[in-house]
Amino acid sequence: MLNLKDIDKSWTLFLDRDGVINKEKYEDYIFNYDEFVFYEGVPEALKIATERFGRLVVATNQRGVGRGLMTEQDLEIIHQHMVKDLKKAGAIIQKVYYCISLDNESRCRKPNPGMAEEAKLDFPDIDFAKSVMIGNNISDMDFGRNAGMHTIFLTTTHPDHAGHKASIDLVFDGLYSFAKALQLS
Repeated sequence: MLNLKDIDKSWTLFLDRDGVINKEKYEDYIFNYDEFVFYEGVPEALKIATERFGRLVVATNQRGVGRGLMTEQDLEIIHQHMVKDLKKAGAIIQKVYYCISLDNESRCRKPNPGMAEEAKLDFPDIDFAKSVMIGNNISDMDFGRNAGMHTIFLTTTHPDHAGHKASIDLVFDGLYSFAKALQLS
């Protein structure tokens, strides 16, 4: 079980993007940064997380590219702006990992652990036993579990899924609530 008091600079925070960092477009994709809207308090929350965790990374499925609805360059531009705006607030995202595959069996596609494995190659000091995955879907929780991480479920988009206790360590209503609990621990 995850105890927030245990988290220090030796820990890594993995974050999903849509529905966690930014508002998700219902049954659609974020095609450009003009459509990207941070949830209230997210920059401050990720600043708090930056102060506590040793590393923050994003792991996000992005089928819109695989479906040809946007280019990989479009996606990278969104991520560059997101990282830059978060940095202005004091939040440091060290890398954004994404999977554009349409194949649910693809190693990179959550809930499969490919993006976590890629992060471990880039940052060999990542210890999955000292890592937390925060997401708003059960596939995020399963991704975390498949890689050996602790998990935190956000009820931002699917509050009814919070009952899947087997794959969820903690539940919060958003990143800001998580960050406030982290500060108090």
